[in-house]
Amino acid sequence: MNHRLASFARDLPRLELKSGAADLEFYGRDWTRRWRPAPLAIAFPNDSDDVQEIVRWAVREGVGLVPSGGRTGLSGGAVAANGELVVSFERMNRVLDFDPVDRILTVQPGLVLESLQRSAADHGLIYPVDFAARGSCTIGGNIATNAGGIRVIRYGNTREWVAGLKVVDGNGELLDLNRGLIKNSSGYDLRHLLVGAEGTLGMVVEASLRLTRPPPASNVMLFAVPAMDALMRVFEVCRSRLDLSAFEFFNDRALDHVVRHGAQDPFEKSSSYYLITEFDAPDEAQQAVAFEVFEYCSDQGWIEDGVISQSSAQAAALGRLREGIPESLASARPYKNDISVRISAIPAFMQSMRDMFAREYPGYDVVWFGHIGDGNLHINIVRPYGLGDEAFVEECERVTALLSDRLARCGGSISAEHGIGLVKKKYLHGTRSAAEISVMRGIRNVLDPHGIMNPGKLFDA
Repeated sequence: MNHRLASFARDLPRLELKSGAADLEFYGRDWTRRWRPAPLAIAFPNDSDDVQEIVRWAVREGVGLVPSGGRTGLSGGAVAANGELVVSFERMNRVLDFDPVDRILTVQPGLVLESLQRSAADHGLIYPVDFAARGSCTIGGNIATNAGGIRVIRYGNTREWVAGLKVVDGNGELLDLNRGLIKNSSGYDLRHLLVGAEGTLGMVVEASLRLTRPPPASNVMLFAVPAMDALMRVFEVCRSRLDLSAFEFFNDRALDHVVRHGAQDPFEKSSSYYLITEFDAPDEAQQAVAFEVFEYCSDQGWIEDGVISQSSAQAAALGRLREGIPESLASARPYKNDISVRISAIPAFMQSMRDMFAREYPGYDVVWFGHIGDGNLHINIVRPYGLGDEAFVEECERVTALLSDRLARCGGSISAEHGIGLVKKKYLHGTRSAAEISVMRGIRNVLDPHGIMNPGKLFDA
């Protein structure tokens, strides 16, 4: 037995440790497939005390730790490729408490998002952060990347719903951050520092999350849009006339993939782009406004066709056209970019991207979709038949460097909601200044002085 595994078994005898080849492969990677997983082993804590003991053991042995939840990440943030110990939170998956006065649900980090949402519904409330991976992603991973999803327009990102966190830092200390307070002007809010830190400052062991009332009844509209310059015009009209929960877009290539994957195309004629919006429709008056918006956009020539849902089943079917895109692409293992710009910059930026991709990716299948209402665009490049994986990634990274430069010039971000991880750390300088990165390194050195917390992610130590 490896001497470090023997040390772990001796010092933490009550914790299960897996080191079989299949387990190392399964737990050592996320949805990226560019690094061969090579963890030391996988540990399965049951509570915060276990996590503290694991961290203290790792400090003594000089072993890096990689936190693991649903491993649905797309930036290599949960990859263990250099002998790290994977800390799987799959057994820390319980709802711990509900406070009906504060409307706070306290959970462990391994709880799957969909289970969290069901628990909120049991109390007549909702946890509103939502995305297609809800059935497999965990709240710990959502917090680590400040996940957004499909209803950011109304509800914001994960950060807005975190009332408090308990975190084990790189010294093995348990930090109790904010404790569910609404107002707390007592120094630095370390809670928000941990949200989006990708496990590099500590591991979340407990999260107190705010819940809210369910929204009123809603409808869904799907627009077929012939030209890129009409996308934001339709958005402006919808935003000014309707109470929006979501405003999403995808291109014709995305629709082709999701329809071939089983979704139903509601249109007879193909368009270049599609918009889908969810909006409050509690009464006939609001539904009438939606029809007026539809007719106005049609009269302006901004849309070629459209559908307004007439039932919850039809709304779900229309929503699947957008939510089903990632799954429809999964088997193709596309190269993914997840970027953001200010909403006002979207028209010019999308035009420049379209021109660049036409030039740099000739003949490639380029699938666009995203949360256009909050400035978040997803670009998926499908590997051409006959091109090897290594050559494909090399070509995509060449273009990503160009994309990163353009984002830097317009003040955008190379990562909107997937994190930096391993995939994007070479582009961090385009989003953060040298002074900012220096401050980030200093913070990391304080909370993780031994360099064991998800080493190699975000930036090199």
